[in-house]
Amino acid sequence: MATTFPAFASPARPSAARAGTGAARLAAFSTLMIPIYAAQMPIGVYLPAIYAQHYGISLALLGTIFLIAKTWGAFADPLIGALSDRTRSRFGRRKPWIVAGAAIFGLSGVALFFPPNPVPPIEVGLALFGFYLGWSMLWIPYLAWAGELSADYHERTRVATYQNVIGAASLLLVLLLPTIVDQLRPSDATLKLGAMGGVILLSLVPSLLLTLGAYDEPAAPRTPARRPALLAAFGIVLRDGLLMRVLLSDFAVTLGQNIRGTLFVFFVSSYMGLPRWASGLFLFQFAFGIVAGPIWMRIAQRLGKHRTAVLGELLQVAINLGLLLVVPGRLPLLLALTFAQGLAQGSGNLMLRAMVADVADRHRLESGQDRTALFFSVFSISMKAAMAVAVGIALPLVAWLGFDPAAAHNSPPALRALLLVFTLGPALAHLVSAALVAGFPLDEATHADIRRALDAEAPATRF
Repeated sequence: MATTFPAFASPARPSAARAGTGAARLAAFSTLMIPIYAAQMPIGVYLPAIYAQHYGISLALLGTIFLIAKTWGAFADPLIGALSDRTRSRFGRRKPWIVAGAAIFGLSGVALFFPPNPVPPIEVGLALFGFYLGWSMLWIPYLAWAGELSADYHERTRVATYQNVIGAASLLLVLLLPTIVDQLRPSDATLKLGAMGGVILLSLVPSLLLTLGAYDEPAAPRTPARRPALLAAFGIVLRDGLLMRVLLSDFAVTLGQNIRGTLFVFFVSSYMGLPRWASGLFLFQFAFGIVAGPIWMRIAQRLGKHRTAVLGELLQVAINLGLLLVVPGRLPLLLALTFAQGLAQGSGNLMLRAMVADVADRHRLESGQDRTALFFSVFSISMKAAMAVAVGIALPLVAWLGFDPAAAHNSPPALRALLLVFTLGPALAHLVSAALVAGFPLDEATHADIRRALDAEAPATRF
């Protein structure tokens, strides 16, 4: 259904004032990204490989366990998002969920990163079940709160950039430790797993305190007394065409990233024949990812969020296709493409996350309901569902094509199949992501009209 926005005498840009989102406070608020991002890469890249190679769990069984656990986490997201939007307490709508989620996240992380040997597959499944529940309770309200820090189109990109840069820095740290272990004790998988888990668990409490103390939550917007039931609210959200475009685009970009991430260790170790370089190349990539966020923010200020997302995704397509040209045992081209991957890292995710709050504003203007956390929960579904599909399909697929991660030597056809899945899968996914947000209608000028209409209905909350 077409949407008509009120006409305004002046199309002037909204104020770019940054009151309340100064650099120091915003950096403190963003520190919660440290344990969240520090967990993301080990879960998607190292845990499957370590549990398969060191703990002897088959790739097919691991793929099934991760698929079920991540699917569960995706289903939990919208429920938590809707409940967070409806929560009323003296501490706010977001903070109680964040604190409870952090407790579950931390306890499950202990079981996941410090497992016994041997570890029963059922224990892995239960640990993942709790970990993803805590992650949802922590992540969804936090994203919604971040989207509420500012109503300005570009300021929201700035908030997301701070989070992205701090998250990338935590990834650099969590990848540095297994790189050191690879060089000193390459066969000590338990030490590698514990080192990564230590970063997550030791950073959780300090970052939680900094985030909670950075800002007071804004007052909940006024909404009609009668609100639709949760299932009806989900239906309303899923019928929002703009949100679905962002959702599906994020699913595609995250799918591409996680196919590549899931198979990266196997690709470098088995196809390239450079097992000692696996962790180092990841470290190399994310070192450049730290500086990439501000670069993409500047580009977005000129091109707008959706055009910048398209540009970043097309760059990802070219990088992944370029990996078809790498030669086993030779590093130069792989290093160049890893450098490019670092600069492009997260460009699509950064822009799409900033776009969700804009879409939520449009929805609130049309419906009179604030469903910011619910919108971010649906956005999170795309991330977790894509992670689940990437692991649940990529690992069994390369196994079915003949690749065996425990084998000393794989056949040339099996290694060729590994290469094709590793390169073509992400390239196609990033191309689909770019196509979905090309021509996105909610640009800076349209969002300025929406915000003026919302501000006319109720004065904006100051932080």
